[in-house]
Amino acid sequence: MSQTREPPILRHRNNHIPDDIVLNILAKLPVKSILRFRCVCKSWYSSITTPNFISTHTQFVNNNKDHAFIVHIPWDTRNMDACTVSLDRTFDRISGFGIPHDFPSDTECAIAGSCNGILCIADCGRISTDVIYLWNPSIRKFKRLPSSCLGKTGNLVYVTIGFAYHSQNNDYKVVRISCSFLSSIYPPVPQIEVYTLSTDSWRRVGISGALHWMACIIEENRKRGKEIIVSFDVNTEKFRELALPLCSRTAHSYQKCLALFKGKLAFITFGGSERRGFQNSYSVWVMREYGVIESWNKLFVVPLEGFVICFAFTQYGSLLLRRAINLVNHEFKLVLVDTATQHEKDLEIQDPNSCVATFMESLALLDGANMISY
Repeated sequence: MSQTREPPILRHRNNHIPDDIVLNILAKLPVKSILRFRCVCKSWYSSITTPNFISTHTQFVNNNKDHAFIVHIPWDTRNMDACTVSLDRTFDRISGFGIPHDFPSDTECAIAGSCNGILCIADCGRISTDVIYLWNPSIRKFKRLPSSCLGKTGNLVYVTIGFAYHSQNNDYKVVRISCSFLSSIYPPVPQIEVYTLSTDSWRRVGISGALHWMACIIEENRKRGKEIIVSFDVNTEKFRELALPLCSRTAHSYQKCLALFKGKLAFITFGGSERRGFQNSYSVWVMREYGVIESWNKLFVVPLEGFVICFAFTQYGSLLLRRAINLVNHEFKLVLVDTATQHEKDLEIQDPNSCVATFMESLALLDGANMISY
């Protein structure tokens, strides 16, 4: 009597591949593929949704420059399908997605921060800016943050928000700084609170991963203030002051802003150009050694024509600008400038009421509680 032979596919399944190798292979796949592979079996589903796997995948994507993108989102969320994802180096459009219909229809979206594929969206149309979302378009999940722990903020006239990753605890934090100039105290005292994703709550705090803002210190009996950089360390939740470049303090400029240039803190000023044939220019200082004031170095000057507003640098170091086409009719267009060659590229996006940020696909928020899918 002949012996029954095991089918080839069953014999192949007995050659078990270790789980760590399987997970290592999965961690190098695109997000859409990983989400589909959750349906293979229960063990794969449970492994893919663990914080360890999500962190491993995020680290792989962060180390791969081919996964660097730029996201462009309109402020007016009534145009639900206008969000686009473009390549970081060329800004060529590669995909698009819609804003979740759960977002209020009267919300004017602004990107308060972007980190590991999560976009921090705030309602810039409201003075109090109490409507804040964490949103990962790659996995189609978002979360609306709870209300401020400071109570009603109807009399606020200035609010700024920061969003960052807490590397030590594998967590995310939102910093909200509010200030009321209607109070009887002068100079007004800012109120600072920090939201932590793992606890889903706000905490009031007093005044690597760090957030930076331009600030002005107004001392008593002085009409003019001193401009500084305020740094917030996400890990220690401590604030510190950083001085601006010495030569930039006396320079006449129309615009000053902070940015990240190839991983280093950068200070940008916009003013009149000394180069013949150009009306204006951007000067860029970079802090070569973080926290060391003497390490500020004027890296380059970008001469420009016409009226422009700086957005930020891409991860490859190109300067993203908004250039005025017609100031009377408020017509603008986006321009990408290669800082090495100073070559300009006009982008297809011409919506002045929009915001942009760096972006990457990730699984962040996949394991989070109280997330909304759409």
